[in-house]
Amino acid sequence: MDEQRPSRSNGWLRALATTLVLGAIFGGGWFLLQPNHGWPFPQAKNNSDAAPSSKPAAIPVTVAKASTRDLRIERSGLGTVISLNAIDVKFRADGQLQTIGFKEGRDVQAGDVLAQIDPRPYQAQLAQSEAAYQKDQASLNNAQLDEARAEKLGSSGAGTNQAVETARAQVAVFTAALAGDQAAIDAAKLNLEFTTVKAPIAGRVGMRQVDEGAVVHASDSTGLVSITQMSPIAVRFSLPQDDLPALVAGQAQGNLDVAVDSRDGSRHLADGKLEVIDSQIDVATGMVRLKAVFPNDARVLWPGELVDARVLIGVDHGATVVPSAAVQNGQDGSYVFVVRPDKTVSAVAVKTGLTVDGYTALLSGVSSGQEIVLDGQSRLTKGSLINPRSETGDSSKAQGPST
Repeated sequence: MDEQRPSRSNGWLRALATTLVLGAIFGGGWFLLQPNHGWPFPQAKNNSDAAPSSKPAAIPVTVAKASTRDLRIERSGLGTVISLNAIDVKFRADGQLQTIGFKEGRDVQAGDVLAQIDPRPYQAQLAQSEAAYQKDQASLNNAQLDEARAEKLGSSGAGTNQAVETARAQVAVFTAALAGDQAAIDAAKLNLEFTTVKAPIAGRVGMRQVDEGAVVHASDSTGLVSITQMSPIAVRFSLPQDDLPALVAGQAQGNLDVAVDSRDGSRHLADGKLEVIDSQIDVATGMVRLKAVFPNDARVLWPGELVDARVLIGVDHGATVVPSAAVQNGQDGSYVFVVRPDKTVSAVAVKTGLTVDGYTALLSGVSSGQEIVLDGQSRLTKGSLINPRSETGDSSKAQGPST
């Protein structure tokens, strides 16, 4: 009886220990599954911590205000600088070229001496013509005396009418000879003058084509040098025939303003006036040729240079404009996103006009002073909340109340 008691006591203790272990296991699992101790991640303690706000985040965009300005209505085309006068100075007398009186690439004035041809042959020819004139002048004087004597004798009955007529004929012959001698003198003087080669126009000389000492002729195909007028100068360019009515109407009020820039548009070169609208349209291209003239005192335009020419055909005064980047195109036409006072946007249909220098005129839909979105439109829909920043990057001002 005494030996069985320890055995029963040990069994009872093992049963108790097993019960405690199982209770601890189930109790711990229950604790971990409670809302405040969720597994594997903790749960919110209350409703305010249970879920973040469902309000959408504001979309960052750049905004600007529609403004009022005058838009210059211009038409542009690729043009070529041309000289109003460009000549190749040719020789007008034969002989040896004695001296050259210009430096290549320099400016000359009209009448400046460019070269000198040996004048001696022409001086001798002039002297010969003058001697012939003097001879015939003496013969004429003698013939006139004979005529006077013949007429005196004829009037007194001592001479015949035939003698009088013969004397008159001799006077006429020598008078004509004297006129021919004078013409020869004039020709000799002119040829002598041609031995001094002068600049017929003012301009810039190029490279000489003949050297000193060479024998030149009036029939030579090669001249002495070319002279190109640099100031004033012209630009010739073409515009589509559709612009012709506006050009003609504008030109009727006075010569239209024309500005030229470098071919890449990086530099403004000069301002001038439209002088010529061609009398016909090129049937092959449908373009009309124009010519504008520029003072070119600073020599910024050079013959043969390619430039971009812009002719001003009118001004749209007081136009409501926005940066062209703000205008979007949809299935129903053009529209812009307008900023509301609550910093949401609405898509407003607009009718567009001219686009000049990155600005587009709006004929309807938006008024001057309204804020519009410049970028980020692809993320916007009607009613989207935005975080606007001004075009200059000052977001603090852009986020203030709209006016």
